[in-house]
Amino acid sequence: MTATGALVVEITRGDRVESRHEVDVAVVDVEGRLVRAHGYAARDVMPRSAAKPIQALPLLGTGAADAFGLGDVELALACASHNGEPRHVEAILAWLGRLDLDVRSLACGSHPPMHEPSATAMVEAGAVPDQTHNNCSGKHVGFLTVLRHLDLPLHGYLDPTHPLQVDHVTPALAEACGVDLAGRVPGVDGCGIPVWSVPLDGLARAWAGLGAASQGAPATRLLDAMRAEPFYVAGSSRTCTRLIREATGSTVCKTGAEGVFCAVLPDDRLGLALKVRDGARRAADAAVVHLLAQLGRLPTSDHDLLFNRAGTEVGRVQVV
Repeated sequence: MTATGALVVEITRGDRVESRHEVDVAVVDVEGRLVRAHGYAARDVMPRSAAKPIQALPLLGTGAADAFGLGDVELALACASHNGEPRHVEAILAWLGRLDLDVRSLACGSHPPMHEPSATAMVEAGAVPDQTHNNCSGKHVGFLTVLRHLDLPLHGYLDPTHPLQVDHVTPALAEACGVDLAGRVPGVDGCGIPVWSVPLDGLARAWAGLGAASQGAPATRLLDAMRAEPFYVAGSSRTCTRLIREATGSTVCKTGAEGVFCAVLPDDRLGLALKVRDGARRAADAAVVHLLAQLGRLPTSDHDLLFNRAGTEVGRVQVV
């Protein structure tokens, strides 16, 4: 395999290039071999929310999911960066109820729904967002489920020295990515959990591994749930939900903050990870669509149209 320069995403407005984004890409097979690269495939990245299916592995591996009778909706939410739409919030509240907990147990903080119509409806109703509207609340209820099942303390579960992190979540990430995190100090993610930096090609390896798991294994059950309930992975008008629905080859995708996007292509025995150098989410969306088309899992498309608030076409987002 010969590495190439960074993948480039351009945003045009009229006949001018308004923005230009460089993207590092690693595509790795289930044996850990780098089969395609753009830019610096070995660079360290913080996976952010693209690590959620890996962080959810202990939910199944410990038996917690089965102990509380979780189905596809809850497992998809455990891997989700959801919009905070009413159906998302209702499912989170119902799951908390199974644990005999309420919203105060969630340490993720709150923010308005990412889905603009839902956020507008809350403002009009005079409602105030709480932790259930946080896009990471599903992951956090998953953590609380493990703690309930193992009878571990709920307090301080975000701390990197908490048994949940030390014995379950951090080892899952380290093993999947093939890295040694001992002695290293994590950053803090937007929802408060530890966030570790890993090589981009190691992250792609982790995603390839998710798709290579045996039938009934934790990774397989999580991917099956994401395919069965793509709305709960993200929501209305979101790239993750659309790509899970539309891509062939049992492909599952998951975005992360600051321009990270990952995918597993189980039928091709491949994992994909990318990082936009300047963190632009729009460029990450365009890059993952381009790469999946190149790999034969989406129809070929050379650009997405860019519209203003009035619905007028004003430019394009395209890989060049």
